Order: sequence, then structure tokens, then C-alpha cells
Amino acid sequence: MRARVFVDFWNFQLGWNAVTNRAQCDWRSLPRVLVQEAANVLAVTGNTEPLTVEETIVHASVNHATEANLRDWLTNWLDRQPSFDVKIRSRQDRSRKLHCKACGSAAAECPRCNAPLVAAVEKGVDAALVTDLLSHAWQRSYDVAVLVSGDADYVPAVEYVQAQGLKVVNAAWRSRGHELRTACWGSFDIDTVVPQLKR
Repeated sequence: MRARVFVDFWNFQLGWNAVTNRAQCDWRSLPRVLVQEAANVLAVTGNTEPLTVEETIVHASVNHATEANLRDWLTNWLDRQPSFDVKIRSRQDRSRKLHCKACGSAAAECPRCNAPLVAAVEKGVDAALVTDLLSHAWQRSYDVAVLVSGDADYVPAVEYVQAQGLKVVNAAWRSRGHELRTACWGSFDIDTVVPQLKR
């Protein structure tokens, strides 16, 4: 059976940082470890057919003005690893006002240091990942998709893929992603494989 791994980079990375206190992740081993866990999920129903990694598609956003090192690592290291295809979207800081729910006042600057309040706006990562998940399903280029995210926005795409007779196994952090986990054919907690991925 063929597996494709779809990784929502920041969904994975922020969870990894929180759970491991920013330990290094062995990205080269990530696809193999995730697909083995997906195979273990399949085995519960008696499916012991081997599951092999066809491709690992990583969707990330990068602020090109402030994250040159990250962009360099994604494009010049991770994208060159076997099975990896890294797709990068631009993320930009945008000024924003914060509104107090209690009194209704708004602030565009920090009340303590007067620095402008900004939010990093990520455009298109979820849509791009959904497009890949659906287009590969349409091409029948996988039997099992391993979806690394806890984002409920993926639920409609997962339901469509599974209606086509394919399986989606969700890999998410234990404390996140209940709605997506429930929609998927099977799931496992990434927390359980952290020891295999820590460097």
C-alpha cells in the first residue's frame, strides 16, 4: 500500500516546540516513523499489508523579510531529502488593532512600549494542502494519506477523500485536533513518537 504524508509545517512545528522544549527533530526519519504508526493503526483492523512512503509534502509559510534562515533550511536542506516536496507560501506582518472585549477600546500599539501591534498573516497554506490532498486522491497516487495537523479546516477535504474509498490517518498532538481526528479513518498522537524523532 502506498502512503503520502501531508504536513502542515507550523501546526507540527509549534506543537513540537511546546512538547519537546524546542529539541531538534529528525526530519529525515519523520516520514518513516509516521507511516509506521499509520501502519500500526491499519493493523488494528487486520490490514497487515506493508505501507510504503511515496512522498512527503510539507506546506509552510515564511516571512521572507525576517525568516531567511528558515527559508534556506526548507528549500536547501529539507526539500532535498528523499521523499520530501516542500511548498512555501509568503507570510507577512500586518498592523492590527486589538479590541478589548470589556470596554470596547482598540489599540494599535503596545500600551507598555508603544511598539506597533502586528499579526503574521498566513495566506494559502491550508488551501494548498487541501489541493494536494484532493489532487493526489483524484490521481489515485496513494492508498493512505497521513495528515499531520490538528486543523479542523481540513475536515471537508478528508470526508471527500474517504468517500472515494481512500483512507486518511491523522497524526496530531494529543491536546489538539479532536474534530479532525474524529473525521479521519484513524489517528494517532504524535506525542507517542517523539522519542523516535528527537535528536
